[in-house]
Amino acid sequence: MVTVAPPDTCTYGLRLPHDPRAARVARMTVRAALCGHGMTAILDVVELLTSEMVTNAYRHTKGPASLRLSMLGGGRLRVGVWDSCPHIPAPFDEPPGVRCTPAPASAEGGRGLHIVRQCASAWGGWSLGHDLLGRGAGKLLWFEVSP
Repeated sequence: MVTVAPPDTCTYGLRLPHDPRAARVARMTVRAALCGHGMTAILDVVELLTSEMVTNAYRHTKGPASLRLSMLGGGRLRVGVWDSCPHIPAPFDEPPGVRCTPAPASAEGGRGLHIVRQCASAWGGWSLGHDLLGRGAGKLLWFEVSP
């Protein structure tokens, strides 16, 4: 009998509507995928960072978002969130190593992407610019977590 080991790398994708429950759906999806692959050591941080990124997409755009989980091997995971706004927000608009000014203590928001930068092994973003009709083609923000 021949046995086949599952691949060390795989990808999951999820389209999210513009809905306040999208972050919860994204967390549930992340939990199911990581538990199914035995990646529970990074589960809590990935759930938190995914929630922050999807919430950011919901709060700052009017359209849908997409979530992509890419298992890169060796326990490394990349999470990408696409949304319809081409603007790369602070602090993702700064290169790694540049100290970003955190939100004031009295601010009601503005901490989510700072948390992602602090907790992720790597992070980044790409503006996809505008389409031929001048509409925003969006951006992709991503982070990686390693065990």
